[in-house]
Amino acid sequence: MPTAFVENLDRSVRDDMIEELNARLVEALDLVLAVKHAHWNIKGPSFIGIHLLLDEVAQRMRDHADTMAERCVILGGQAKGTVQVVAKETSLEAYPPEIGRQAEHVEALKERLMAFGKSVRESIASADDAGDEDTADIFTAVSRAVDKDAWFIGAHLEKV
Repeated sequence: MPTAFVENLDRSVRDDMIEELNARLVEALDLVLAVKHAHWNIKGPSFIGIHLLLDEVAQRMRDHADTMAERCVILGGQAKGTVQVVAKETSLEAYPPEIGRQAEHVEALKERLMAFGKSVRESIASADDAGDEDTADIFTAVSRAVDKDAWFIGAHLEKV
């Protein structure tokens, strides 16, 4: 295992957190691709607003992925972020590539963001239980942002 830059956590805690971070990393990268797919293919009455929103959501998700990947390395692990690893290890339901209508994309994205948010909250609890407050803090920030993005996207389903 590479050098850890955190010495106040037991090796077993670091190993558990690296595993937890990598699990969320692959989901975040899966979501980046799903959001960009929707960004490119969405059609509907709010096209430009959602199109622009999805670019912002994808960038935030890339930022979350980057933070989690860097924490893996700080803890002495290796970030696992290749497309092959993501395809093999994501726990998220596969994004349906054939959809095009706005409501279908919005619903599919909202569901996946909510599922990711649930996983991240479970990771907060795992990090708290392990005594790794810094990793818990990262997961908390991700959770807060993902919940907000799920709300922003899901609001497009509301009838006026």
